[in-house]
Amino acid sequence: MPQEITFSPVGVVRTGATQSEVKERGEELTYDIVIFPEYQQALEGIDGFTHLIVLFHFNQLRPDQQGVLKVQPRRMLKFGFTLDQLPWVGVFCLDSPSRPNPIGLSVVKVLGRNGNTITVRGLEAFDGSPVLDIKPYTPDRAIQDVGVPEWYRRLADSSAGRV
Repeated sequence: MPQEITFSPVGVVRTGATQSEVKERGEELTYDIVIFPEYQQALEGIDGFTHLIVLFHFNQLRPDQQGVLKVQPRRMLKFGFTLDQLPWVGVFCLDSPSRPNPIGLSVVKVLGRNGNTITVRGLEAFDGSPVLDIKPYTPDRAIQDVGVPEWYRRLADSSAGRV
């Protein structure tokens, strides 16, 4: 029997971007991660890291997007693919927000910090998304020779290297 797990957010995402802007070009946008006052001490020593791993909750999904197990890699649409060209694959193969546990993960570039607010680029989260955790991205996390399945390789090859 699955165990229920409960998390409390440590902060919240703030951005002036609309949901459409986040979906279309989220990796280019600037975001503020506002850490709640009771967790501010957890930021001690964070200055100097150029990148962070941010875990957040996809809290703004529609009911039909929740608990989905198979999706198409819709991110590929911005590379010129059409829906009929995209395979249906399990959500554990993609970073789709539609999944059994709607947890997002982004590696972000740190642009600055002011008190309990960290300004970053590349979060790809909507305004008001609860932040669950932050971890430093350190050199020992870098993975060399990453492999991908054949279906992904075919999409990458036919996108002229844009994927």
